[in-house]
Amino acid sequence: MKRKRKANRPVVIENEQVVSLYFDARGVQSTMLRRDPYALALGYTRTMMGFLLFQPFPRRISMIGLGGGSLAKYCYRHLPDTVIAVVEIDPQVIALRDRFHVPRDSERFRVVCADGAQYVTAPDHRPDVLLVDGFNADGLPAELGSRAFYEACRRRLSDDGVLVANLVTDEPDFHRYLRSLREVFANAVTLAPSEGSEHNVTVFAWKGADELPSFATMLDRARALGPTHAVNLHATATRIEYGRKFNWHRYEQTC
Repeated sequence: MKRKRKANRPVVIENEQVVSLYFDARGVQSTMLRRDPYALALGYTRTMMGFLLFQPFPRRISMIGLGGGSLAKYCYRHLPDTVIAVVEIDPQVIALRDRFHVPRDSERFRVVCADGAQYVTAPDHRPDVLLVDGFNADGLPAELGSRAFYEACRRRLSDDGVLVANLVTDEPDFHRYLRSLREVFANAVTLAPSEGSEHNVTVFAWKGADELPSFATMLDRARALGPTHAVNLHATATRIEYGRKFNWHRYEQTC
């Protein structure tokens, strides 16, 4: 049954410590710390930065979903040699960019008002990293979780690119999203429980190899990247390693 759409108007709620973006009263979409606007305040965003364990120095990053710009701002500051494109479908969200200290458009950073599902079908530049976090008041739009979407993402990625998707386990179509990812990326996909959340999981899917990097390799990369990053990549490597335990065969048989 098709879900009834809710009002999708973004609302900003502020106090002395934080500025937060909501689409309804139940769940925060993005949070910015006033004392450190470029910090990743929500745990799931820190887990999504685990792409650095696959792609330590990406040339291009594309993001679907701006929200309060947490991931965009972090990548802009900590990956100064990376070109970043952020795709946001809602002009009302983009209009709030200054309140969340989102950088101005430049040669290496831009925000595009477009449909992310259509954006990934374009034949232009191929990102090394594609981050998908395009939630609205209804949850994740079906267009951003379909098999056709994931196929387009895989085609769009560079030859050794990585897709990172934020998913919520209590979404009605969560199992279908996972099944589609597995069908498109085969063995080159894994899950990681997101930091600080009971219901968020981060999916990593990649091109160029079937095998997940070894735990030792991820720890070595986390150690090397530590001085230039403000996230605990060692903890994220542990979360990704934990995802090896996920029984895909049992899942496919029961869902």
